[in-house]
Amino acid sequence: MSILGPNLKNIGMPSRHISPQSFDEILSELGDDPAIPDPHGIRKTTSPKRPPLEPPKLSKERAQLEAFSSQNLLHQLQKWGGVFAFGACLIIIGIALFIAYESLKISFEATVQESQKEISELKKELAILRTELQSEQDNLYEVIDSIEVSIHSLIKNISTKPVLAKPQANPHEAELRRWRYLGASEMGGSRQAFFHTGKSNVMFQKGMLVLGDWRLTQLEKDLATLTHSQGKTLLIKPSKTE
Repeated sequence: MSILGPNLKNIGMPSRHISPQSFDEILSELGDDPAIPDPHGIRKTTSPKRPPLEPPKLSKERAQLEAFSSQNLLHQLQKWGGVFAFGACLIIIGIALFIAYESLKISFEATVQESQKEISELKKELAILRTELQSEQDNLYEVIDSIEVSIHSLIKNISTKPVLAKPQANPHEAELRRWRYLGASEMGGSRQAFFHTGKSNVMFQKGMLVLGDWRLTQLEKDLATLTHSQGKTLLIKPSKTE
């Protein structure tokens, strides 16, 4: 301090106030002056500077290695970024497919329930129709049975009913029906009737046989009655009897 102080003053530099702690730190940075003896060993020996661990060449290789590593890391990040993006797309697609599947499942279940409901309604209607058809069939069978009974009864009645032989017409009846009654007269207490046979005029007395078994039984003004021995009667009028 005594050596440096006058010199600094002679140089004309402005005086500065330095704290002892700051001065010691400056001395520590500058190192020990070998011209000043240190008999008591107060001065601390400064450790020699260590040589650089790596030569400049090695630092250059390390820089290249770090650059390559950073490039490789960037490439890996880009690669994994693509993988992550692809995985995210797969996840999104999977979620979309799952949502679509759930929607289709719900829609399908609703359709199945609706179909089952319609099938149940159709089964009920079919059961009702089957019951009605069975009832109609039973009624039809009853009607058929009643018709068959009626037919059998009718056939039985027809078969048991005696067949009446159609009476055969008298061979003289057709000829007598062509006669015309001309009138009657009374002579000597008896009455006579006049007829036109289609060919000639004839006269018959009341009570006489006219033709075959036909007898003149009654005379009136416009009507003559002939009676057959079997009880059949025939009326002869002024016009032809058809």
